[in-house]
Amino acid sequence: MAQNHSFPNHYQTLEVPPTATQAEIKQAYRRLAKLFHPDSNRPTANHERITSINAAYEVLGDPKRRQYYDCELGNYVAHRSDRTTREAEAQCTHRRRSSGQATDDAIQLWIRYVYQPVNRKLGQVLSPLKTQINRLAADPFDDELMEQFQTYLDECRDRLTEAQRIFQSMPNPANVAGAAANLYYALSQLIDGIDELERFTVSYAENYLHTGQELFRIAARLRSEAQDAIHTIAR
Repeated sequence: MAQNHSFPNHYQTLEVPPTATQAEIKQAYRRLAKLFHPDSNRPTANHERITSINAAYEVLGDPKRRQYYDCELGNYVAHRSDRTTREAEAQCTHRRRSSGQATDDAIQLWIRYVYQPVNRKLGQVLSPLKTQINRLAADPFDDELMEQFQTYLDECRDRLTEAQRIFQSMPNPANVAGAAANLYYALSQLIDGIDELERFTVSYAENYLHTGQELFRIAARLRSEAQDAIHTIAR
């Protein structure tokens, strides 16, 4: 699940060219944030879009992370001074000449800044489900129990939104593509699962509850497969 295949690259997300200056990137981010932020009360407000915009700015707004990102994309561009551009090109060339070490470094960075925090978020969503459902099963029509269950679902959605932002913040190295794909699909299954469980809170229809639980089981399996892949790579 390489970044440039799974999602638009960060320059496309912020609607700027790779040659944009840091000031232009900041200006573009502010413009898009005002346009799409869910609290803006505008018809263009879009929760998923603002998540992608924030993830893109988190990388491109930081010159050092942008340099790493550009190296991954092969963008040796004029948004830097000639000296800085030459230094960036030299660093990328060195990475390619020392491809083995560079690959190991990229994998460790991705595991630390993407896999580990996303994996934690998945665990925080998955682990409490059985307890939450058992508690609600005592009396699904009890307003207090249902409110507690809804609070759990709201917290899950917040964690998944943050996990998506983290996942999009850095392109994954090719060696961890399988683990990245499993994380991506686990996130998707959990988001759909939350939707099904929320439908249950409104209709009390058991099929929504069962579908939500099944989607959570699929997500747990995908997460486990991602963990196994990372453990194999990290040996």
